[in-house]
Amino acid sequence: MSNANEDSPSALSQVQSRAVSELLRVSPVADELARRFQEAGFSLALVGGSVRDALLGRLGNDLDFTTDARPEDVLKIMRPWADSLWEVGIAFGTVGAQKDARVGEVVQSFEIEVTTYRSEAYDRSSRKPEVSYGDSIEQDLVRRDFTVNAMAVALPEKKFIDPHGGLDDLAARVLRTPGTPESSFSDDPLRMMRAARFAAQLDFEVAPEVVAAMKAMADRIEIVSAERVREELNKLVLSAHPRKGLTLLVDTGLADRVLPELPALRLERDEHHRHKDVYDHSLIVLEQAMALEEDGPDLTLRLAALLHDIGKPRTRRFEEDGRVSFHHHEVVGAKMTKKRMTALKYSNELVKDVSRLVELHLRFHGYGTGEWTDSAVRRYVRDAGPLLDRLHKLTRSDCTTRNKRKATALSRAYDGLEERVAQLQEQEELDAIRPDLDGNQIMKVLDIGPGPAIGQAYKFLLELRLENGPMEYDAAVSALKEWWAEQN
Repeated sequence: MSNANEDSPSALSQVQSRAVSELLRVSPVADELARRFQEAGFSLALVGGSVRDALLGRLGNDLDFTTDARPEDVLKIMRPWADSLWEVGIAFGTVGAQKDARVGEVVQSFEIEVTTYRSEAYDRSSRKPEVSYGDSIEQDLVRRDFTVNAMAVALPEKKFIDPHGGLDDLAARVLRTPGTPESSFSDDPLRMMRAARFAAQLDFEVAPEVVAAMKAMADRIEIVSAERVREELNKLVLSAHPRKGLTLLVDTGLADRVLPELPALRLERDEHHRHKDVYDHSLIVLEQAMALEEDGPDLTLRLAALLHDIGKPRTRRFEEDGRVSFHHHEVVGAKMTKKRMTALKYSNELVKDVSRLVELHLRFHGYGTGEWTDSAVRRYVRDAGPLLDRLHKLTRSDCTTRNKRKATALSRAYDGLEERVAQLQEQEELDAIRPDLDGNQIMKVLDIGPGPAIGQAYKFLLELRLENGPMEYDAAVSALKEWWAEQN
């Protein structure tokens, strides 16, 4: 692989073999596609994150290309070649495709995006970028967000193009912008959040001048749509090092605009009213929840861990004995979570699940550390529903005390709860607790038709079921008749 920028041969030599092996792996697709563009009179280059990841030795099967061909020409070239094609991003110059190709002995599926050289900028009052096409790859690379994403490999000759020193920055693990950060963030303010996201994903540092621009221009994020902000926040939260990105959002003032509940957790502390740093505690809980994940990153769990205490600032009270209380912060926090996630256009289901976990995160402590009754276990499982496993993880993660004896006691108490849940689940269908009589049976026993009384009877029987466990039919009928007599 030849280098179009020979200023950093030592840095290139360190990663060249890694990049070459990665590029050789995708060559069956990349080279074949490049030849098709070449035969049609156009250029094609692997670009951006794909080149960065190849140099890092982590290139996947999602490949990004750039070309001087206009979208209509890209469609003509790719339509007969790709296994499937989509035009969702064509207004922004991007054509997507899926292509299966044999790599060694295995057929692999590749997701491909080909984007016409372009430049884009925001009008100061607009939420959508204006797109204009360019004629050179250098023009395309200068408008990229960061230098580590502004490298390309021209195909099929595999010429390395790095006009902005991205390779050196990659070796130094630092995020800089190709031009001035002010110009870059003015073009697309979402890049400020992308800086935090990439810092979290790659564990890179952000250059001081970039951080300074983020602080100075934080208010510009307000013109970006909630959907785009949400997607960047999701990628950050789901990354390997979310604390790094979240801290950057808070320190630069961006979080004040997109997730103000997070910086609000930095409660003032004084020598007379000592209490945990709620902000740092929340980040620790997030990291501890991540350590309990079993099937990869869990957005629901991570958001709940991050937001579980956001009701504390509004509920903080200084008691006469010097303690600090946060009564009902879980209820207030659940409402705040619902409001913020709705504003960020999260799905109704995700809003409901995260809010519910925030609401339930203290429920375990309400039962104390003693032996749980069967009734308490049933109610705990019923209230958690399908979120029970996540609630287990959130509750365990919420213990950040440095007192080892206290931490051990809490862990043992929760072990005991999980054992009780398992025991009862063997005996009863805890996951779907219902009354021992259904609506039709209630109407038959009471000899009444549909109406509010059926709902009241159902509720009574459900409470009875939760309190006492499963009942025989005759016992349930007898209890229902006794209750009905008292109502009338």
